[in-house]
Amino acid sequence: MPNSSFRETLYHGYAQTLDIGRVLFESKTEHQHLLIFENEIFGRVLALDGVVQTTERDEFIYHEMLAHVPLFSHPSPRNVLIIGGGDGGLLREVVKHPEVERVVQVEIDRAVIDLCTQYLPDHSLGAFEHPKAEIVIGDGINFVCETERRFDVVLSDCTDPVGPGEVLFSSRFYEGVARCLNPDGIFVAQNGSAFLQPEEVTTTYQRLSPYFPYRSFFGAAVPTYVGGILTFAWAGASPRQPEFAALSRRFADSGVKTRYYNPALHGASFALPQYVIDAMAATGV
Repeated sequence: MPNSSFRETLYHGYAQTLDIGRVLFESKTEHQHLLIFENEIFGRVLALDGVVQTTERDEFIYHEMLAHVPLFSHPSPRNVLIIGGGDGGLLREVVKHPEVERVVQVEIDRAVIDLCTQYLPDHSLGAFEHPKAEIVIGDGINFVCETERRFDVVLSDCTDPVGPGEVLFSSRFYEGVARCLNPDGIFVAQNGSAFLQPEEVTTTYQRLSPYFPYRSFFGAAVPTYVGGILTFAWAGASPRQPEFAALSRRFADSGVKTRYYNPALHGASFALPQYVIDAMAATGV
């Protein structure tokens, strides 16, 4: 029998509850409250400030879509920047790509990396020590606004827009991303559940518009990110969507192994519910 339960605090009036079989770690770090516990269905679960961030059972869906959709869309993603992503799952997927030469990951909280390496080792699978990886402990918004380096793909693997993650949904952050992204580059970011958080769609779409000629979203169903599909913001100079046949050849040639992502799902993920399309249109930009 579980010792207790975890009730997520992301929404007012609606919540998911997970039984806690055993608490593995709990602490208030310099930046946030961190809890790692075991659940019978989802395995080990990481929660920050009362919100589920990742689980052993379904993390592959989120990390594969955040990584492979933009990386297989870009013709030559040699240099990649990850903002956040301290659990290591996104880095694990990015270093699989043979074209990628360097991945810079900027994480604000070293404790998240250390604890996830200890308690969720299958997320990173040694990716933090991969020769392609360069780990920077620092503030993501300061990095994109100050770095002289340029990137082909920028991925924002952030928490919801509260607490330390709030600035990663700001106009200043998007301006910084635009300045360090190559002209033909792609920016993708976690953007919440559009059904329960429609304001994240409209706000992101509006804030991206001054810096990127093309903005849109794609989606994936991640069980522990409740409320319908999870949306990912997409921005760049153009849609950059390859033809299915070319994408299928590239995926096969890459040798990348996945459990969720495939070329057919890649294209289908850009087919958005009408309520998301209407939310974008309502912004008037």
